[in-house]
Amino acid sequence: MEPHGDLNPDTDDLPLRANTNHILVRHYVLDMTVHFDSRVISSSVVLFLEPGSGVRTKAGAGDDIGHGTGDGAGTTDAGGSQERFASGFQQVDAIEDDTKGLEKVHGVEERDKAEFQVVADTDNIQSSHLWLTTNDSDFTLVLDCCDLDVSKVEELDITSVSAMLGLQPSERSEVYSLNPQAALIQRLISMPSSQWRQKHQLFSLCSRAPGAQDGSSLHFHRDKWSLQVRKKGVTSPQDFPRAVRICYETRPTGGSVRWTKDQDNRVCVYTAGSPINNRALFPCQEPPVAMSTWQATVRAPSECVVLMSGEEQAVPTEDGDTHFFIWNYYVTMAMPASTFTLAVGHWHQVTAEIPPDAGLSVTDYSGMVDDSISCSHADYPCRFTEWSAWSQRVIPHRVFSPVCLLQKAQIGVLKLLPRCLAAAHAVLGVHPFPRLDVLIVPAGFSSLGMASPHIIFLSQSVLCAGNPGSGDKGLSLCGSRICHEIAHSWFGLVIGARDWTEEWISEGFATCLEDIIWAQAQKLSLQETTEQFDLKALLRWRRLSDELQNSREELQVLRPNMEKTGQVSNSGSSTVKHALNPEKTFMQVHYLKGYFLLRFLASQVGEQQFIDFFRLFVKKYHGQLILSQLTSDQLVMLLELLLEESELSVASLCALQRTYSLQNQDAEVRHRWCELVVKHAYAQAYGDVEHFLVHDQAMGVYLYGELMVQEDAEQQAVARRCLSLVQEEMDQSARRVVEEMVL
Repeated sequence: MEPHGDLNPDTDDLPLRANTNHILVRHYVLDMTVHFDSRVISSSVVLFLEPGSGVRTKAGAGDDIGHGTGDGAGTTDAGGSQERFASGFQQVDAIEDDTKGLEKVHGVEERDKAEFQVVADTDNIQSSHLWLTTNDSDFTLVLDCCDLDVSKVEELDITSVSAMLGLQPSERSEVYSLNPQAALIQRLISMPSSQWRQKHQLFSLCSRAPGAQDGSSLHFHRDKWSLQVRKKGVTSPQDFPRAVRICYETRPTGGSVRWTKDQDNRVCVYTAGSPINNRALFPCQEPPVAMSTWQATVRAPSECVVLMSGEEQAVPTEDGDTHFFIWNYYVTMAMPASTFTLAVGHWHQVTAEIPPDAGLSVTDYSGMVDDSISCSHADYPCRFTEWSAWSQRVIPHRVFSPVCLLQKAQIGVLKLLPRCLAAAHAVLGVHPFPRLDVLIVPAGFSSLGMASPHIIFLSQSVLCAGNPGSGDKGLSLCGSRICHEIAHSWFGLVIGARDWTEEWISEGFATCLEDIIWAQAQKLSLQETTEQFDLKALLRWRRLSDELQNSREELQVLRPNMEKTGQVSNSGSSTVKHALNPEKTFMQVHYLKGYFLLRFLASQVGEQQFIDFFRLFVKKYHGQLILSQLTSDQLVMLLELLLEESELSVASLCALQRTYSLQNQDAEVRHRWCELVVKHAYAQAYGDVEHFLVHDQAMGVYLYGELMVQEDAEQQAVARRCLSLVQEEMDQSARRVVEEMVL
């Protein structure tokens, strides 16, 4: 990513600009063409939007986005019609593509790309005047975006799609009459998941609709971290267009897209993800709360393989007379845009020398299906409610790598993958995703692995260093890393953190489960499992100790936002603390501290009980975003359990007060906190007790008795002082009871 002068990556946080409280993207339709010669992806993305209930500021995004000059910032009149795009969807048999060739987005020839640049440059020249002449009271759609060259943003004419006529209400309502486009899109978005094929077909057809013909236009502005879109005269998200198409190109140095060469010295491209995720691949809403589905068409040279997050294996088709193939992918589970993953290269599928162990795929229904599962997530075709999914120990899987690494990938990854998948199923139950691809990424990949829906990236560093006859001795690193990434299917993907600063929720859990699943895959005895766990813990403790001694303290905190975790502005924008700090990228504190916290809990309740907890946790929270902050009821329970302890040190009480800001919690929590203060004579917090007795008289009667029964002169003085302050205003019955205790 190109450096920006006003951002210091050592100190500044990463802005999430999208105004998700105002309006949400519910579905993306992407149409991409991969150009290896120029190392760019020319693309269009159609956003299907639904207004939210958030309160917007006077200037739309105003104080949340901050208007900067940006690098190549551009605004333009994005009105007018546009050539129909071929955004075909493989699973939709009814769609007939009447467009041919690659000139559907920006084209593949140099002439087309040159025209794209001329348009972009012309638009940028005119941009300042057009954007500044729009009214600040007009609503602004704000998308997370960087390192993209946007040429056009337009509203789509959905009413021109004949297939959408079936969604018209039988009786025209006033809402429909006033805004038929919005009414149709809302009905499309609201279609139940049981009709997902029809729904995706309609999304695809709508994405190819021409631009709106009403003469109005959309204006857009690009700054360093966002794309902002307005429609003149539209002052609320409810009246903003519900289907918007954005035409753009990526940049060769864009932070989300990594152009490099594989181990066979062939050019390839893949999405790098962290730290800026996908905002340099397509304009999107990056905050995790912006859950959406998507479908994508990718055109790439015919000799390439296109791998992507998608629920079915794509079968490429020829694209007319060109030397390109078309690949189609889709998802039906709503997920954050940051989980979208793409990889295009000259990779080969690894084939098995010996068929996989048939015993791994034997159907075993015993104890697997639980009729009590009640999904708490948004509507999507959930595998946790499918009988067949519960019995599927090993999901369909493939492994891809450069030619020079095929044998190592076969000996290591392909050999271990079925065992690891079966072990994960034994530990956690149903696989959240129906299939899995594993790709051995180029040597420059900066970590050992990365998990995304339906696809895992693995570093070549995990591959077996031995020879084909060395057995499993050299496979420990590969096996444990595969188990770690598979564990992310449950913790990190199907259960995600609502605030990116809480990455320990995914990494700590995956690190802990890595050991459990790998031991299961190796079929270790209880003693061997214990020994392996202990050795891993020792190695991790040494690594953590070294890291704590050699890194800044502010980077060692599991929850850097502390009490502000999960908080956003009125529009929904926020920042990710330390996300632009390159030092943090290579730290493992959130992996290791999270791991040791979970191992401690396992030691307290027992190993099997803790595994049972994992399964129950997944059943309850799959498909949802979570935070690690305790709720008020959980804090009450914690404090009541601590009240049963005969002794608590001053240091423990101080840490408890500081960690949970107990003096700022609700009255139920503060009441238990005051009881703890009194029981353990924690004089530093007597002020909290006095405040409670004065301001929470309805709950303080019992506390007077606790202060007196301790026979501590200082505590009794607190009780008498508080009574003297409030006795004139106390309820007569309560006053009589308290006076009997105190006087």
